[in-house]
Amino acid sequence: MLRTIQIGSCIFVQGEYVKTFDDGRMAVRLDGKVYVGHAVETGYRIAA
Repeated sequence: MLRTIQIGSCIFVQGEYVKTFDDGRMAVRLDGKVYVGHAVETGYRIAA
């Protein structure tokens, strides 16, 4: 499953979900590297 995390004020990484830590951070794998950051909330679509 692909997940998006934020690892800086303007840096986002989208990769394969690895795990969630107790403090709320999430790890994703991209090109053989594991990145840890805060999960980005899913956008909600408003019906018109």
